[in-house]
Amino acid sequence: METEGVIQFELDFRLTAPPAARLIRELESWRRLLFRLGLTGQDPSRYGGLAYGNVSRRLAGRQFLVSGTQTGMLARLETRHYCVVERCEPADNRIVAHGPIQPSSEAMTHAAAYAASPTIGWVLHVHSPELWEHANRLGLAMTGPSLPYGTPGMAAAVGNLLAANPAQVIAMGGHRDGLIATGDTIENAALPLLKLLAAALYLA
Repeated sequence: METEGVIQFELDFRLTAPPAARLIRELESWRRLLFRLGLTGQDPSRYGGLAYGNVSRRLAGRQFLVSGTQTGMLARLETRHYCVVERCEPADNRIVAHGPIQPSSEAMTHAAAYAASPTIGWVLHVHSPELWEHANRLGLAMTGPSLPYGTPGMAAAVGNLLAANPAQVIAMGGHRDGLIATGDTIENAALPLLKLLAAALYLA
């Protein structure tokens, strides 16, 4: 299994001012809850000590706002911790983005989710050993174990699963403890994830 947080794609990045505060307010309130539950964060004993977890919301078309690389360990993010992905080119393994910080290493997977269905407005990438280990018993769809995080292969697999069912929680088979949750609202992305976490803790 690979570590978390290393950008796997070619990045065309422009340093610009932070996004408007109104764009992150709702996303950030839910992200703080995910942090308190340990679904984003940092653990010296896991993933080489690197931070994990990232969140995003759709803007216009397929553009989206996403938390920056290696910000998962922060309890509270500000506008300077978010950037905008303008375009994703999976065939060339390339992302075009701008902002005060580079995008999350999972930006390509987020982009694939938004491309899969126009109804997807929010994407949460979290880590949960309990959920991941019980994914089959909980009936979660799962990507193949040979697909690394942040790559066109992982993005394509997630996109295919979401095209069939745009609102679901997906386990990332080749990304230890990794899961993706999507929804048309952030509540519809987060609440099923939290219910599944409760069920996984019961099984554990």
